[in-house]
Amino acid sequence: MVVLRKPPSATGDFGGTKLSLLLEKQHNRGQDGAGAAVLAANPAPGAPPYWIAKSASATPLADVLGMLTKRSRGEAGLTGLSGGLSQDPKNHVNPVNPVKKSFARIFLGHLRYATFGKNDTAFCHPFVHESRDLAHTLLLAGNFNLTNARALFDNYARHGAFPTSTADGYLICELIAQELGGPTSVSAAAGTEPGPPVADALANALKNADGAWTLCGATGDGWAFATRDACGIRPGWYYADDAVVVVASERPAIQAAFDVPPEAVRELPPGQALIVSPEGEVEFHPLSAFNSQRSAFNFQLSTFNSQRPCSFERIYFSRANDADIHRERKALGAALLPRILKAADAPLEDIFFSYIPNSARIAFHGLLEELFRTVMSDVAPTLPRFGEVIVKDAKFRTFIADAAARREFYKHIYDVTYGLVRAGRDTLVVLDDSIVRGSTMKNAILPMLDRLGPKRIVIASSAPPIRYPDCYGIDMSTLGELVAFKALVNLLGPDAEQQLKRIPLRDLYARFTDEAHDAEIARLLTPPGMKAEVKVVYQTVDALHRACPGASGDWYFTGDYPTPGGARVLRTALKNYLEKNNERSY
Repeated sequence: MVVLRKPPSATGDFGGTKLSLLLEKQHNRGQDGAGAAVLAANPAPGAPPYWIAKSASATPLADVLGMLTKRSRGEAGLTGLSGGLSQDPKNHVNPVNPVKKSFARIFLGHLRYATFGKNDTAFCHPFVHESRDLAHTLLLAGNFNLTNARALFDNYARHGAFPTSTADGYLICELIAQELGGPTSVSAAAGTEPGPPVADALANALKNADGAWTLCGATGDGWAFATRDACGIRPGWYYADDAVVVVASERPAIQAAFDVPPEAVRELPPGQALIVSPEGEVEFHPLSAFNSQRSAFNFQLSTFNSQRPCSFERIYFSRANDADIHRERKALGAALLPRILKAADAPLEDIFFSYIPNSARIAFHGLLEELFRTVMSDVAPTLPRFGEVIVKDAKFRTFIADAAARREFYKHIYDVTYGLVRAGRDTLVVLDDSIVRGSTMKNAILPMLDRLGPKRIVIASSAPPIRYPDCYGIDMSTLGELVAFKALVNLLGPDAEQQLKRIPLRDLYARFTDEAHDAEIARLLTPPGMKAEVKVVYQTVDALHRACPGASGDWYFTGDYPTPGGARVLRTALKNYLEKNNERSY
């Protein structure tokens, strides 16, 4: 989201250009659909107050960026305000109120990462709630998963509304819009100083939501907002100066688009709403209650005991050109070295180290540095320094596609380099960022590596084993698809189902050592006809927390869920498994 606090000082589509850059720099977060919207300041009656474009084609971001460019040139021919509004604001006089100028003021963009739902523009953000009252017209985009979307949908319908979609994004948009028109606000009910209507609407609409979210939105009369769940599960960052307020899922995207240092970009505070008024004033409002003093614009992030940022952001989702994530991924790789060398069980000269591109590359740098520190400190007291200065974007994500599509993706994504591994002699160590289902590893990677003729293959994961379902973003809600859970079932033996019915899952995992669990996963991942011996080494949860101290969200590894909805999803997932029901668990 880009909000102009005052008319741009120069001609040209400043806001549209910045939004395009932000979307390009976050393309790693979604490639199934894209959308963008532009809202006018002080729109004149007789013309739509906003412009919007969406695409769910094979090239959605390119489509939307092309439409943004046409809009800025006045060639859009799409829903809403024309491109002329984004040019010279001196000429944009509102005929109803000539004192105020109209210009394109709020820019909202989104890249869709389809963990659930159809690949259709109807599911692409921003979602829109139309109203003849601009104060109740709402555009909303977000990065979120709700564990109780069905319950919210049923409750919404029971109270006289007629929802036209089951999409959770549509539902959140409608719930907030309904509260924008509501007669009673949270602050008024509490007898405290009223907050902005947008802040009250967010507090009322989200108070019963269970899940993870970072939301950005705007009303037709010029209010803009961003808010994050109280646990801080999904990421959110903002930058503000006298001219602009910016919000994005990743800090480096803002740094690149606005050429600012890391310290200028702050984390969006969990459980609060950043509100930008139509006049460009910026405030933070706690959504849990309005009886605390409103925060000033120089808000300092306080410590929340309940904060549980998703550690998978550090391991995989976010790009590694964030300085903190870069350091943490290197620490994850370094922490694996002792376990890797033990599993390799070979002289160092007979071990060849490699990694699976692209997201494991930075962890591999950390592994190499630790290797030099361990075995070459006397020979080379000055260690080589590794890092990526230029980043190549990866657009494929195999684990979000259906099984048939994943099998075809393998052929396009992966290949091997021949002549580096000595056949029959070398142990090949290959670092991956995580092993979730294991289907890519078993069906594609291991057969390709076996062609090189290694004596042994050690697959190392920079993440611990995924033992529990996730429902806050990764959408791994089916227990039976997790290779770590399959390994547990095998280790439990013939009466595994009876034990799963009677004994908590955490207690069952605790029966087996990490080494025994890893060995069974290795057996499950070994494809038929494999010549090389296969071993698997996972990160430990303790090592993960040491490497990523600011990301305590580890429920997919430990079963320690941050909200009641997560525990409910676990119960449903286990029930579905025992009943041979392969449905999504929420």
